[in-house]
Amino acid sequence: MLIATWNVNSLRARADRVDDWLRRTDVDVLAIQETKCKDENFPWELFERAGYEVAHFGLSQWNGVAIASRVGLDDVERTFAGQPSFGKGGKDPVQEARAIGATCDGVRIWSLYVPNGRALDDEHMPYKLAWLDELKDQATGWLAGDPQAQIALVGDWNIAPQDDDVWDIDYFRAEGLTHVSEPERAAFRAFEAAGYADVVRPRHPGPGVYTYWDYTQLRFPKKEGMRIDFVLASPALAARVTDASIDREERKGKGASDHAPVVVELG
Repeated sequence: MLIATWNVNSLRARADRVDDWLRRTDVDVLAIQETKCKDENFPWELFERAGYEVAHFGLSQWNGVAIASRVGLDDVERTFAGQPSFGKGGKDPVQEARAIGATCDGVRIWSLYVPNGRALDDEHMPYKLAWLDELKDQATGWLAGDPQAQIALVGDWNIAPQDDDVWDIDYFRAEGLTHVSEPERAAFRAFEAAGYADVVRPRHPGPGVYTYWDYTQLRFPKKEGMRIDFVLASPALAARVTDASIDREERKGKGASDHAPVVVELG
């Protein structure tokens, strides 16, 4: 069974690439982030033609998450319990379309688009940390309720947990950038402390192993990327992982997303 996660950075703009990639790779489940469309604008037929059921959660032209599966799609949940809301300046807070869960052939998969803190002093940063903290509490509870549960927390975490996960940690620190701050990294480590394991890193250690390259300043050809897309697996699921890969080739060419797909194989 192949499970993949991919921030496509606008699904409608990259529909042809997603369609080609699904047919070429033959994955069983694809968790998608940043669809950037409402449910009524979602390209349902793309996945149906390829033999996938799909669940999508989109409220506007921003954010948006989905799960496409050809091995079952049961118990779909939009947002996790207690997911924090956000409103600029604290006004009119809403739960953004950043999390969707479904069970696919016995594996509980959550497609996650973790908020970007934007800046260390921006109001999005406490929102990001609160969002992660609540998800961690829920994820801890899921394992406490069933230690043998097969759970995959996958997606764009907007965190680079280790110094090797960015092309130049000194640059990030000198500029006071997000993704590498201690509070963000502590939030990521909390999931590992709860029992979830990064199942890709052991098979593809750094430095220089990235999943994201900004469109600006020729970041991709300069190999100036970040590792911010992860598959965190519960102990029972991690024990089933036989291989993992980052499809860097999909970042190449016209119309590519700024993220690469991350794929995990289960035995």
